[in-house]
Amino acid sequence: MNAPSHFQNDLIRRAFLGRSARLVGGTALASLLGRELAAGAAAASNGGLPGFPHHAPTAKRVIYLFMAGGPSHIDLFDYKPAMRKLHGTELPDSIRNGQRITGMTSGQKTFPCVAPMFEFERVGERGTWMNTEVLPHTAKIADKITIVRSMNTEAINHDPAITYINTGTQQFGRPSLGAWLSYGLGSLSDNLPAYVTMISVGARPGQALYSRLWGAGFLPSQHQGVQFRGGNDPVLYLTDPKGIDRGLRRSMLDGLASLNRERLAAVRDPEIEARISQYEMAFRMQTSVPDLMDVSREPDHVFDSYGPRSKEKGSFAANCLLARRMAERGVRFIQLFHRGWDQHGNLPADLRKNCESVDQPAAALVRDLEERGMLDDTVVIFGGEFGRTIYSQGKLSETNHGRDHHGRCFSTWIAGGGFKAGFDHGETDDYAYNIVKDPVHINDLNATVLHALGIDHTRFSFKYQGLDARLTGVDGARVIPELLG
Repeated sequence: MNAPSHFQNDLIRRAFLGRSARLVGGTALASLLGRELAAGAAAASNGGLPGFPHHAPTAKRVIYLFMAGGPSHIDLFDYKPAMRKLHGTELPDSIRNGQRITGMTSGQKTFPCVAPMFEFERVGERGTWMNTEVLPHTAKIADKITIVRSMNTEAINHDPAITYINTGTQQFGRPSLGAWLSYGLGSLSDNLPAYVTMISVGARPGQALYSRLWGAGFLPSQHQGVQFRGGNDPVLYLTDPKGIDRGLRRSMLDGLASLNRERLAAVRDPEIEARISQYEMAFRMQTSVPDLMDVSREPDHVFDSYGPRSKEKGSFAANCLLARRMAERGVRFIQLFHRGWDQHGNLPADLRKNCESVDQPAAALVRDLEERGMLDDTVVIFGGEFGRTIYSQGKLSETNHGRDHHGRCFSTWIAGGGFKAGFDHGETDDYAYNIVKDPVHINDLNATVLHALGIDHTRFSFKYQGLDARLTGVDGARVIPELLG
């Protein structure tokens, strides 16, 4: 028998590769079909999984005010008079207890304690300590919020920490809290996304924020957050090009949807269905977004309540006002990132500037929701990825000191949506360094937020890489009933 020619070899090779591709494709399809079945209900226009919510919810939506960079709990919410006596003393080894510290302070030979440089008072009916010098407006809503002083995380650097609290793991590629809610509960609106994020900047730009923080991870892509920007074009590429009117755009989308459905029928890839859904949402947003962003009809007293920067596009104050408008229009999860809380130096001045930009708007948002009868079913969260150390980074200075990252304990406040009002949870030692009572892991907080929205976090999973992946992980996260009313 003659040896095969080069042409025959090519034919044999192509046939082998073709069969191999079909085999691999079949294997991939088998895994995708399981994913498609799980995602089938969520791909619908308003989405939501069958059987959700698991129990009667106390909340419909979440507004997450995320202070990216790690606000100093010591200087804002976790004050103790004993700190004044500790000022200038060395942090005892028994308190630090071998804690892993960052590269910024690992070379320090001394760790002098620094008391807060601000005035604190007891506020609210329960007399909770709060920095009233830079948070005067938050102090006035003390009876409407729960302060959790025993938050904790294993992460010690920004990107792993902010990824962890938003997605339940320090590894990249997992869905964010907002994406999980969109997937499980769907949208409350036909014309706006279930999940929207906005970014503002504080005293300094601070750490970069990446879109994966509001990504869908392995969930169908229509559940990822949509970033609204502060300029004249809040959503990129939403405006029709010149010469394209609404009728032509509708015709183009219909034709594209027809082609996509043919492809979906052939390959059964759920991402094609997600693409169809997203195109349709974008078409509806061309009408709904301009109306949402037009705040010209808001009365003057509303702008006054949110503060002097509330008419400045892209500011935290303007974003808080837009968050209320989004909540009114059915956006399920709204996340406002405010950058610039990483105060390794110049903390007294920069912390003051940051608080000036967020204090009044955050308090106004809580009041505004309450006045409109929406606070009862809206969870408002204010916090960051970790806190700061009581010891000074670098030389001890009354005016220019900084603090390093601290994940062992930090503070977060929560209002509305079934959470207790006027309540303090958790306790730290006199150095605000270690938790001595009622710890709340970041996954515990997420589990409790899910519970308020009617979801049992232990029954909320997605098959990924052969495992039942959950937002709250598999390491014993729990709902904290003491936080709920």
